[in-house]
Amino acid sequence: MPRLEFADGFSLYYETHGPDIATSTLSPILLAHGAGGNAAVWWQNIQAFSDKYPVITFDHRAFGRSPDITDGPGRIAFGADTRALLKHLKVDNVHFVAHSMGGRTAFGLFSREPEMIKSLIYSGTNGGCVDESYRVLKSQLEQDGTLAGSLLQRAMAPDFAKTNPERQFLYRQLRGLNPKRPKDFLAPTARMINYKGTTAQRLSESRLPILWICGNYDRVVHPDLIQISHKLTPGSQYVGVPAAGHSAYFENPSVWNSSVRAFVDKVELDC
Repeated sequence: MPRLEFADGFSLYYETHGPDIATSTLSPILLAHGAGGNAAVWWQNIQAFSDKYPVITFDHRAFGRSPDITDGPGRIAFGADTRALLKHLKVDNVHFVAHSMGGRTAFGLFSREPEMIKSLIYSGTNGGCVDESYRVLKSQLEQDGTLAGSLLQRAMAPDFAKTNPERQFLYRQLRGLNPKRPKDFLAPTARMINYKGTTAQRLSESRLPILWICGNYDRVVHPDLIQISHKLTPGSQYVGVPAAGHSAYFENPSVWNSSVRAFVDKVELDC
């Protein structure tokens, strides 16, 4: 199993698929999973890209086959870990597909090495791109119960478990592969709770091609919220995935895959 070994003892699990990175003329597609997943959750997506593009998947620190070291830095190292992985693979830049929690990783890399990102695909995440209207609407959605329930309860569209019991079971099994973490591992710090900043200006000024893609029934980051992030980044694109909730890549992979593929193909064509 391919691993990137760090000097402090941390070991990052990753996989590569498709054309050889060293000889491909196209930028790889990097898939960064969310808090309920790991590298294995992309089983319905990899082949949609790997016929043409090198594809990189990995387990975030403290997820899947990348358990964190004792007293390790945890999530604050996500961006630095990804940068180290891309340098290890000798990758100049990637099409960064960031699902949910992976949005933190994407901006962590962007803030350190913006030239390593050729395009950004934000899936079920705002990427920190918010404003006051976003915060007001989010508060309203929380108060009226639209965003109520545990993360696991809201991971899929309301009827997904009933209409797709086998895949719902598989999702739970894949989620169960993650090592135990402190309950507050992903909890926002006091600084984050009180933070009133935004990534909107930096993303807009970067002129990066950006795709916002979200399930039409997302109850973690509501589509109306993602629409605000889209409007804050002029020139970006937005796709709503039908019959899908927060895990659109898993629930409706055909639409999700074709939308992401079309976007990446166009970015490569325009380069």
